[in-house]
Amino acid sequence: MRLVIVHYHLRPGGIRRVIELAAPHLVKHASPPITHVTLAVGEALDQPWNDAFRRSLPNITVEFAIHPTLGYAAERRTSSPHTRQRLRAFLDRLFAQSPDLAVWAHNLGIARNLILADELSRACARHRAPLIAHHHDWWFDNRWQRWPEIQRSGARTLAQVAPLTIVAGPNIHHATINRADAAQLRPHLGKAVTWLPNLAGPLRAPRRAALARTRAWLKDKLQADDPPVWIFPCRLLRRKNIAEALLLTRWLRPGAWLITTGGASSADEQAYAQTLERTARSQGWPLRLGILAHRDPNAPGVPELMGASETVLLTSIQEGFGLPYLEAAAAGRPLVARILPNIAPDLRQFGFRFPQSYSQILIHPDLFDWNVERLRQDRLFREWRGTLPRPCRALVGLPALLAADGPRPVPFSRLTLPAQLEVLRHDPELSWNACHPINPFLKTWRLQARHRRLQLTPWPDSASRWLGGQAYAARFLPLLRPQASTPVSPAAARAAQADFIKAKLAPDQLYPLLWTQTKHAACRRTRIRAIDVKN
Repeated sequence: MRLVIVHYHLRPGGIRRVIELAAPHLVKHASPPITHVTLAVGEALDQPWNDAFRRSLPNITVEFAIHPTLGYAAERRTSSPHTRQRLRAFLDRLFAQSPDLAVWAHNLGIARNLILADELSRACARHRAPLIAHHHDWWFDNRWQRWPEIQRSGARTLAQVAPLTIVAGPNIHHATINRADAAQLRPHLGKAVTWLPNLAGPLRAPRRAALARTRAWLKDKLQADDPPVWIFPCRLLRRKNIAEALLLTRWLRPGAWLITTGGASSADEQAYAQTLERTARSQGWPLRLGILAHRDPNAPGVPELMGASETVLLTSIQEGFGLPYLEAAAAGRPLVARILPNIAPDLRQFGFRFPQSYSQILIHPDLFDWNVERLRQDRLFREWRGTLPRPCRALVGLPALLAADGPRPVPFSRLTLPAQLEVLRHDPELSWNACHPINPFLKTWRLQARHRRLQLTPWPDSASRWLGGQAYAARFLPLLRPQASTPVSPAAARAAQADFIKAKLAPDQLYPLLWTQTKHAACRRTRIRAIDVKN
């Protein structure tokens, strides 16, 4: 059997990590055996990773099929009117190499290349290949700035985009990384849906020599004499809410550096990253963004960085699975984390308990200009709401700050970036004194952090039943059998999308950090041949 893995790119991130962890287990346990693995991607620029992936699959033919039509549509510098034909010909050539194949496609639901989603489902139907559409994120989950891009790709209405993201067609199976998403899809797609939690396991602690090299490397990069380091292993994305991690670091461990690992992985996030970086530099905050973003041959890996750090932070406002929760436990590092309602039940079922977890950090209204922020949010909210597809505008709830009848404590995550930075500009002791009485759990954590006694999350024995490689293969491999795939109708996809959208526009899902229309998203006009939507 040939397993074809399809993704837009192989940039560092959670999806690449899932691929590299899962593939050896799928190959080991597959029956009939997988003899060929092909990574079909728009770009594969990290040659060391490519070589390591090949080495991880000994005695298997591993190929990289790189074609620009597989990448993000908005990032193509030029757009040929023959994009669809080129992509169709590429997929037919690729699939013709083996009559016995299965396709594992990642994140079609973020709608970064609708022509790919359309042509891939059609090619799988022509070649009678099962298609596993593996969903890590969704375009309608606080990524509404994609709507103009989607329309320019030719899907003008929600009805047209639904079967291209919740992919419709024969031989389709939808895999979700959390139970909440599976529960949204099952009423409409039935047996075509599987909950497939990401795999993870406890890590071997880095050797002392590797940790010593990492600390020396950090000392050089930070230009500081062996400072305490707290780490947020993430790319520079607005949804990561990095300013909250900086606020917690300054409150709980004064003098510690906060570092993040990856850079901005798309042009949409550049303005957010640059604003954070510029402000931190001007204010002298101990913040180093994207410490692994530049190709440094001497740079340590993320496990070594985590091992050399005192504490791991995770302050995201949105996650599909939350791998850093597990990575912190696997690395034996204490975690300070915002717990998210869509993944908290899964983590509990796996057996994890996170002692330094919280739902919100409340901010005293004296720490920012309430009236200015209210006017700012009102303007941004109205502008953002006006960019939504017209049927969605009536579904939007009222954000927390705009719903308040006057100044009151508000979650830090519900502020715009300018207001977050306004809070951070205060002396940390002043903001601490204003906020710790309304966040009483923080006082204990601060005392523990000062003495390096934040609690660890042990790796539970029960986790292997859910997250181990063999368990992952046992859930995944049955989906490769043609009889396991189920026809998904366009009507079912539309109904599932409608339910998702209603849930994602509720007040508790609204975050001002994600309303801003970036210059790139709002102004770029990529010429893409319109999709011929036949459903």
